[in-house]
Amino acid sequence: MNVLAPPPVYALRDVTLRRGGRTAAFELHVSNLVVQRGEIWFLAGQSGSGKSTLLDLLGGTLAPDSAGAFHLAGGKGSPVDLALLWRRRRHDALAALRADSIGYVLQTGGLLPYLTVGENIALTARVAGRHDPGHLRALARRLGIARLLDVQPRSLSVGERQRVAIARALAHRPDILLADEPTASLDPPTAEQVFGLLIETVQQLKTTAIIASHDWARTEAGGYRTFGHALRRERDAVRAYFWT
Repeated sequence: MNVLAPPPVYALRDVTLRRGGRTAAFELHVSNLVVQRGEIWFLAGQSGSGKSTLLDLLGGTLAPDSAGAFHLAGGKGSPVDLALLWRRRRHDALAALRADSIGYVLQTGGLLPYLTVGENIALTARVAGRHDPGHLRALARRLGIARLLDVQPRSLSVGERQRVAIARALAHRPDILLADEPTASLDPPTAEQVFGLLIETVQQLKTTAIIASHDWARTEAGGYRTFGHALRRERDAVRAYFWT
């Protein structure tokens, strides 16, 4: 009996995004991008090379200007046409998809100062209707922050903040984790520790991950999949190209 392979988590073809109006100051071009379930991919490149813009596009927070194909397959459902949702202005469906299928780690953590660490971690799970105290405690133990659940974010070091942000992004068991330079603000030893915990956790949870990083050496040393990337600074625009 033939068993059909699951669809890719992401499948993009000839997707463009422009910023700056008719005389675009920045253009993002994705000729072909396919990410399979459970894979870990890296976006390596200098600051200003389009990494964050691509993550926002994949995260459903930036609309493409044109797309030959732009599909996301979260959970066990059929692939969703994100370009079609944007064209139809289905912001409700896009928000629901983000809440259900995507976890996001920002450079600076983005923790809410009036919530405890535990409440910050639980936030995405509550929004998605998947609050599971056991899962949250297991995440906190795995990331070495179990002792911090009752404290306020202002009491945390920068490295602890990033570990809390990782736990929050994974609390609702998303199919996809997007991380934007999650170790950029950390000193080298702490960055190495947080990076290792991030990779270990997404592997254990079998989460598909796309991580932006300017640390080419670490990415190359780990042998991770890296998107093809080219940056062209031309007279009328900066153009960033990505592909797999």
